[in-house]
Amino acid sequence: MNIKYINNPGATTSWAQLANDIDEGSYVLVYSGAGAPSISGSSIERMIQVADDSQAAMVYSDYYASKDGRMTAVPLIDRQYGAIRDDFAFGPLILYRAEALSRAISEANVDYRYAGAYDVNLRVSRFGEIVHINEYLYIDEAQGESNDQFAYVDPRNRAVQIEMEQAATTHLKAIGGYLDPRFAEVDFSEGNWPVEASVIIPVKNRIRTIRDAIRSVLAQATSFAFNLIIIDNHSTDGTTEAIAEAAAQDERIVHVIPERKDLGIGGCWNLGLDHDQCGRFAVQLDSDDVYSGKDTLARIVDAFYEQRCAMVVGTYMLTDINLNMLPPGVIDHREWTEDNGRNNALRINGLGAPRAFFTPIARRYHFPNTSYGEDYAMGLRISRNYRIGRIYDVLYLCRRWEDNTDASLPIERINANNLYKDRLRTWELQARIKLNRNESR
Repeated sequence: MNIKYINNPGATTSWAQLANDIDEGSYVLVYSGAGAPSISGSSIERMIQVADDSQAAMVYSDYYASKDGRMTAVPLIDRQYGAIRDDFAFGPLILYRAEALSRAISEANVDYRYAGAYDVNLRVSRFGEIVHINEYLYIDEAQGESNDQFAYVDPRNRAVQIEMEQAATTHLKAIGGYLDPRFAEVDFSEGNWPVEASVIIPVKNRIRTIRDAIRSVLAQATSFAFNLIIIDNHSTDGTTEAIAEAAAQDERIVHVIPERKDLGIGGCWNLGLDHDQCGRFAVQLDSDDVYSGKDTLARIVDAFYEQRCAMVVGTYMLTDINLNMLPPGVIDHREWTEDNGRNNALRINGLGAPRAFFTPIARRYHFPNTSYGEDYAMGLRISRNYRIGRIYDVLYLCRRWEDNTDASLPIERINANNLYKDRLRTWELQARIKLNRNESR
């Protein structure tokens, strides 16, 4: 079997040209990398064997990346039904069932400059299974997969994101997972609240930054009462003592140490939400971050009432530990629109920060007890039914430093994180398809 090389996989025209070169055989092996793959005949036979046995429309495998004479293993993850993010790593070498690929190319009705491969692969997924072979079957002479987690919000990539959103929305409509812009209403008069807003900080061992976070909250200037609920998850580095010292000086601080010792960030958040001192609105602040000004809390609460939403997401700026800006700088998630934001949320890796919630609705769903993706899970769930409000001015300074939970992660941890978020997408997509089916009856 000959390998088909595609030089510009983002362009729909490149795939159209490839279609003219597809043989009458059962499979097509396509390489979209920047170098040249080294693959043996037995590896090709293995891919065909798995495709035959599984009746897959598309097969991909783990591989080795070779650079400067050094080989690095690149393990990939299984592609789930809801894994429709445009940065899913299939690797540069993919085996397609010829019929599925030809059909996907022929049915493409938009001339993309950037989203061509993404669109083709989404279409192929509608014609059969996509199967991952967790075996190292080839060597790629180019660089391995990119892991730039902020590429999708870099304003330099805006034109790319518009195309990706269009392809994703088309796919969601085709499989019955698209949600029209109709939202359930919220009633802010619901419940009796000790304060209007609570800032919730889950924390464990952040002695270098927790005092900054506390000062940032207590400095907020508002016309309403607020408090700060800190869930101190059994810190051992002096964080507990620092919180206790601050709480002794300001009665607005509620210092909570969980009885349980199995709580992740999501579990700590649930403890804060369910606390009898939690306010009408629950507002996020990570223990190593700070608000950008004294008006952040007031602006978030105003946004709830003005936009009549169940969740508000602001804009943040990436900084180092000393609050100096880091590239790409301001992360405003301009890809969000009221009409299509909750659909596009299935494609991207996060909704932004700071995040805030109307407490009764957050209590209804609760966060998963994890320390990664818990906020994304809550955002997806709320957006299924309710409007999410946005603030596009910087409200939050997000520090990137060596103790971040996602700093310098090994590929195994990155894969585990991606696998989990893809599961969240799959469950949410399944729920949305079910919702649409029930509404159409």
